[in-house]
Amino acid sequence: MQRVLTISQMRAADSYTINRLHISSETLMRRAGIAVAEEVEKVLKERNLSRTLVICGTGNNGGDGYVCADELMRRGYEVNIYALKGKLSEDCAREKAGYTGGYTDVIEGDLIVDCIFGTGLCREVTGEYAKVIETVNGLGKYVVSADIPSGLNGDNGTAEGCAVRADTTVAVAEYKTGYFLNDGPDYCGKIVKKDIGIVCPEEKHIQFPEESDIALFFPKRKRNSHKGTYGTSQLTAGSKRYIGAAALVAESALRSGCGYTKLNTASGIRARLAVEFPQIIFNEEPDLSADCIAIGSGCGVSENLYAEICRLLEEYDKTLIIDADGLNSLSKYGTDALLSKKCEVVLTPHVKEFSRLSRQPVDKILKDPIGCARLFAKDYGVVLLLKSSVSVLTDGERVMLLTRGNSALAKGGSGDMLTGFACGTVARGIDGFDGAAAASFVLGLSAEISASEKTEYCVTAKDLVKNIHNAVKRLTEQFGCAKISHVERE
Repeated sequence: MQRVLTISQMRAADSYTINRLHISSETLMRRAGIAVAEEVEKVLKERNLSRTLVICGTGNNGGDGYVCADELMRRGYEVNIYALKGKLSEDCAREKAGYTGGYTDVIEGDLIVDCIFGTGLCREVTGEYAKVIETVNGLGKYVVSADIPSGLNGDNGTAEGCAVRADTTVAVAEYKTGYFLNDGPDYCGKIVKKDIGIVCPEEKHIQFPEESDIALFFPKRKRNSHKGTYGTSQLTAGSKRYIGAAALVAESALRSGCGYTKLNTASGIRARLAVEFPQIIFNEEPDLSADCIAIGSGCGVSENLYAEICRLLEEYDKTLIIDADGLNSLSKYGTDALLSKKCEVVLTPHVKEFSRLSRQPVDKILKDPIGCARLFAKDYGVVLLLKSSVSVLTDGERVMLLTRGNSALAKGGSGDMLTGFACGTVARGIDGFDGAAAASFVLGLSAEISASEKTEYCVTAKDLVKNIHNAVKRLTEQFGCAKISHVERE
């Protein structure tokens, strides 16, 4: 797992390192500037570039820029600084005074190093700063940003009026939440983390999983096993209008590794689905003995669906996943039904669905997706997967960012596949939090594989579900979970 810090946590880590570990701010700034210079040098060599322009603001991020420029000169590179005017921070003033290289009034170079604003920016970028950022974005040159693209909010990843579009962002010490939320991925480019010796004293922080973490949820399967070993997933999905939702949720559940997949759907479409999925067990009512139940995909918003959800909340005692029209029915007829439940509940809303559930405007959610999701999950005692370009997963205490995927997922049917795969994964014996994490990660990895084959434009939901096996195969083969002995192969 990789940890991700909010800006307040990063400030606390800085303070702890300086005041408790007695590593000076000057030393940390020198390390940060050199770390940025190291990454800049890699790009210069890889792309055979020569002239570097470092744009320095007046705060500590500008101080990093002066150190970076000095280090690049020491290594023999041609460097100039474009210095923005204003009152300098103490650390920035010190590094500027020690800089012996050249300055320029023209924004040009083969490579631009952005050291205008740091992660603490929380106001709209205007005036000369906005003009400089717009000029940088219009040059079409390779841009390396120190710590964060200038103008990007370090907590929520929104552009504060305008922001630098970086090709590479050098994450100094730790990843910040703003890299991953909202506009963050579009502005940060490749993110390279550099350790400069800052120590985070807090044990609780946001995390994002890597492939090795998710591979743990796909252990080697025992030869001596049977259908019952791997659990039963029960799906309530689809309607005459949304046949495809039932098909996608069912196929993704079948690819999750669970032993049995059962489907409760509209009677008029069962025969058509049975032809494509003969291994599915169709039932009239949800099987309350199932290891995980998912409800809502393509069902249509109705009082009947709401009544069924309420019954499951009262009578079912394992893990219930509520998605799509299940969420919209809760929003319309009463979210407080979630307060009285016997089962673990996983909700998988996208931002607009969450807006209806939480009675909060979309703008407020986007400004603080982690805080809004965590508060709702805690208040209602649920696991919440707030789906977006990077999804927020929380149970009210733990928070995880699911960063895999691309815009190929921004198409109808993606949520259905996530629900089905999560249901089957939880049915294998994994709790709701981990099952939602695994499903989001695998579907994101499937999107990456599919896009490499067909581009993000041309990938369909069918492509995504067909590549789930390649995503799981990559995880299991890479980390040894699927290795089979010679005797077993024979």
